[in-house]
Amino acid sequence: MSDGTSLFESAINWVRQGYPEGIPPTEFPPLLALLVRVLDERQVTDVVLELGRDRDGDPLTEDRIAAAITSVIDEKPSEAEINQVASRLAAAGWPLAATSDR
Repeated sequence: MSDGTSLFESAINWVRQGYPEGIPPTEFPPLLALLVRVLDERQVTDVVLELGRDRDGDPLTEDRIAAAITSVIDEKPSEAEINQVASRLAAAGWPLAATSDR
């Protein structure tokens, strides 16, 4: 991120590059699990709200996002699910080394 891009902007870019067709519902929990490792809850909410602007369907609200974050914290996705999403994001430049710090 030495190019002046914020962590927020970088996270948005990584997800959009990793999921150009949108995030499948089955990969959303592992994606949140990765995001909460490098961003705080407010930042995760902001990233998801921004990404939600790109999708059709039920509108995303902060309450729905908070519930999803809580669900991920309470019922963690499997390592295989997280690794699948991490591999996709790694191709888009996700800093995987940072995900093990939290």
